[in-house]
Amino acid sequence: MENREFKILIFSINGIYYATDIMNVERILGYETTTQIPDSPEFIEGVINYEGKILPIINLAKRFNLRGEITTSDSKIIVSNQKHGKYGMIVDLVSEVKDVNTDMMEEAPEVIGGISRRYLKGLVKIEDKIVITLDLEKILTEQEKDLL
Repeated sequence: MENREFKILIFSINGIYYATDIMNVERILGYETTTQIPDSPEFIEGVINYEGKILPIINLAKRFNLRGEITTSDSKIIVSNQKHGKYGMIVDLVSEVKDVNTDMMEEAPEVIGGISRRYLKGLVKIEDKIVITLDLEKILTEQEKDLL
């Protein structure tokens, strides 16, 4: 893999730092209460109206089975634009955008903090933090994408 630079958006959930390629991010919204959808998977918080369309909202803490997820008015929604459409992800805090290099990224272990490797692109060390880089294309399975 050739060495290239790209920008990541760093955010946190339950005090753990995550990131995603900024190219997958369309916008960051303030938190708003979602409308619940009956019979949806537990990690689907509900839907909101975004630019006149219905936007499904994923609670990443529930998706990754992280304990103690509490959504507050300070939470943010990251709107991700994927091949199959858009969805929002609830995070506690959006911290910064950073330039990273592919050679800074390390392979993720099989399971890190209870999160399966299929969601991960790798780990990046930034200053004194280890940032878990997520592959947003893989947050949802094909069945879940069809469901949404």
